[in-house]
Amino acid sequence: PYDPNLLPFLQEIYQGQLPIEFEQWAKEIIASKPSAEKGPAIAKEKVQKGIAKALIECAEEGHPVVSITADLAGSTGVADFQKKFPKRTFDLGVAESNMISSAIAFSINGFIPVVDTFAQFAITKGNLPLIMAALSQGPVIGVLSHTGFQDAADGASHQATTYFSALSAIPFTQLISLSCSSEAHILMKKGVQYFSECRKLGKVPDSLIYFLGREDYPADFNSKNYEWGKPQVLAEGNELLIVATGPTVEMALAAKDQLLIQGKKVTVINHAFVNRCDQKEFALLLEKNKFRLLTVEDHQIQGGMGQMLAHAMLSAGVHFKAQTLGIDNRFGQSSYSAKQLYQKHGIDTDAIVKHSLKMMLA
Repeated sequence: PYDPNLLPFLQEIYQGQLPIEFEQWAKEIIASKPSAEKGPAIAKEKVQKGIAKALIECAEEGHPVVSITADLAGSTGVADFQKKFPKRTFDLGVAESNMISSAIAFSINGFIPVVDTFAQFAITKGNLPLIMAALSQGPVIGVLSHTGFQDAADGASHQATTYFSALSAIPFTQLISLSCSSEAHILMKKGVQYFSECRKLGKVPDSLIYFLGREDYPADFNSKNYEWGKPQVLAEGNELLIVATGPTVEMALAAKDQLLIQGKKVTVINHAFVNRCDQKEFALLLEKNKFRLLTVEDHQIQGGMGQMLAHAMLSAGVHFKAQTLGIDNRFGQSSYSAKQLYQKHGIDTDAIVKHSLKMMLA
């Protein structure tokens, strides 16, 4: 079937050396575009665009940003920065542990090192160096892409489904799960500025680990109010609090629209700061929504965003009914798109609608 993303998908898989037979096949499919489109087209782009834009602007503003990379800059989004600032770029090849260890040395010497690779490689090969970054007071900024089922084609070995649980308990380490390029641009700039401000005050900043997917999403979800450390309210209701993060934000908003048709008004939250919960804000949101909470994430349920949020709120003395949609103790598998895996594992728009209605009608 027609899919405008087929050709760039194949080009990424073959790293710029796409066989002519596949190229012709993809162009034939793209040429079969349906004549009638439903509704207005929504501009979409990769979250990575915002990362590159922010890093370039920060370097131009005088922040000592350097890119310590591991052979995947074209996929993670930092390639444009490297083209603009080649003398600030150090490619260590396929050596993720060495990449992060080297970045620690740059950090201790006053630079703001940005490391990048696929999330699966960073949370496995880079886990000990990330711990040492915190222990040795050499914090880094991480751009870890292709989270969860977003790396659909490469299968289970490349699909990081424990990326929150693997890093969230490391001291002095903040995780930021990005949903769109606008959010990536704003929060990355704020992260670099945070590093610089800490250094001016003689303080050691936390490591900041940004997680992002690989597929195209709306450039912005109709809100540029991305406050550091705060839950972002994307839709307001009073019957259920839906908390999503990263790639699941778009699906949560689509579910909100379907529920509204049925007369149900829900609140949708983009929870980017997954291991830093604003307990006061969430307590107010839960109270407004009849103490009903539904969380959605492209991550294992065990140790994921939903469990961290629920524990934080229970620890604050807030009691509520909760349901978490995520990957339930399973590995992924190869597919053409993440959408197929979301449907298979029950974390797509239809699943959100189904569980929302069940909670509201209980």
